[in-house]
Amino acid sequence: MIYPLSGLIFGALFGAFRAKMRGGTIKDLLQWGIAFAIMFGLIGLFVLIFIERSYVQA
Repeated sequence: MIYPLSGLIFGALFGAFRAKMRGGTIKDLLQWGIAFAIMFGLIGLFVLIFIERSYVQA
């Protein structure tokens, strides 16, 4: 559960930082933050699924 949550937080911060460095407004910061949060959250979800499936023993 921690990987998707970490991905969401890191993605939002990274997206907002990236927009700020390019001189974006508040709306740009929100849009980039949300887009990167979704992207990194999905990556974290796939990492979590991979880890859970690789350690489950039948």
